[in-house]
Amino acid sequence: MTGNSLITPELYCERIAGSFPGDLGIEVTSIEDDRVEARMAVDKRHLHPGGYVHGGVWVAFADTVAAWGTFRNLPAGHDFTTIELKTNVFAPATTGDLLTAVGVPLHRGRRTQVWEVRCESNGRNGAFFVCTQMVVAPPEA
Repeated sequence: MTGNSLITPELYCERIAGSFPGDLGIEVTSIEDDRVEARMAVDKRHLHPGGYVHGGVWVAFADTVAAWGTFRNLPAGHDFTTIELKTNVFAPATTGDLLTAVGVPLHRGRRTQVWEVRCESNGRNGAFFVCTQMVVAPPEA
């Protein structure tokens, strides 16, 4: 499967305006066939009442990274949906912290892709995420 070089950080910025990842402030900084990098500055909207990054925010951050890697590797006309995900959070993060993530494909097949995303919080191991994406073929004409 060849990557789609039209899927770029610039396209990501255009497409996320007004969407959930855009509202969270997730910024994809690099998209290649075999690697996606992103960052997100933590502020109050990312926190649970105890003052640390909400688990759902870690998941949304990592899933966004995996999604853009999947987009980059889809055959023409295909789409995808997440069918399974697993996240482990190893370190708390709070307001002012910078989360970074690197996603790499573990499997890119005709019907599924599996992506691993490792997140850091200020250089510390923050979270580990793995998801399976179902590749959806275009509707038959």
